[in-house]
Amino acid sequence: METFPVIDMEKLNGGERGATMDLIKDACENWGFFELVNHGISHELMDTVEKLTKDHYRKCMDKRFKEMVESQGLDAAQSEINDMDWESSFFLRHLPVSNMSEIPDLDEDYRKAMKEFVVELEKLAEQLLDLLCENLGLEKGYLKNAFYGSKGPTFGTKVSSYPPCPKPELIKGLRAHTDAGGIILLFQDDKVSGLQLLKDGKWVDVPPLRHSIVINIGDQLEVITNGKYKSVLHRVIAQPDGNRMSIASFYNPGSNAVIYPAPTLVEKEAEKSKVYPKFVFEDYMKLYAGVKFQAKEPRFEAMKAVESTVNLASIATV
Repeated sequence: METFPVIDMEKLNGGERGATMDLIKDACENWGFFELVNHGISHELMDTVEKLTKDHYRKCMDKRFKEMVESQGLDAAQSEINDMDWESSFFLRHLPVSNMSEIPDLDEDYRKAMKEFVVELEKLAEQLLDLLCENLGLEKGYLKNAFYGSKGPTFGTKVSSYPPCPKPELIKGLRAHTDAGGIILLFQDDKVSGLQLLKDGKWVDVPPLRHSIVINIGDQLEVITNGKYKSVLHRVIAQPDGNRMSIASFYNPGSNAVIYPAPTLVEKEAEKSKVYPKFVFEDYMKLYAGVKFQAKEPRFEAMKAVESTVNLASIATV
């Protein structure tokens, strides 16, 4: 059995850099997921964020979640539920404009810790994009520029809890999907597992490692790399005990960024038929919202169909 790729970022600074870059390349090409250790974000800050996230769930969300479960009859389900998730979550937006001050119920110390944490995650996301550029043979900064649009990237966080579930065989914590955006950075519970990805037709656990950051590739990187890197189906299995914390931060293109395969990665004219579409990121997101839990290929086909209507004069060239 292959082992899940864990990348020690400290090894990028010495004689093992080449081997570490190869590990990242293999993870991007064959897994769509990898886990980072020694990533430079303080463990103390991560512990604070985890504690405050769990406190916030208990204080503000637990009661609401239980009421929702009761009103939907989820706890009494007799057959598989395919249109809901056993998940309690809220969203924070950081870029282009933060909405953190508008989210009700967040304690001041929680806001402060989250602000610090997402600044570190943003730096890590941009560092990773440059490592991917290096592996892909793209010039440094290419991916960041491709995401830029006119106002810079969109960056936001989904804070989720997956409380104990009485019927984990009937209801998923989160149904299988690929992520629509760019690069995803996940700080997950190191005690309660549940995250799985689909590899070679089998569901594989993403191991909970203390103080690690899990990275996965979104649909936009699949398009820009012309399918060299692929977004991968993943899901969360609800657990009968333990409340799993998940803090997923999405470093995505700006809403008006035009996404298309990097010309140097579209090699031969003969392969033009396989080329991914060119589209405005916001249009992709509108489509995704309604079909998140369906296969991704029809989304790419749908964007190809509207491609001819994109006003190419407005495309920002990098």
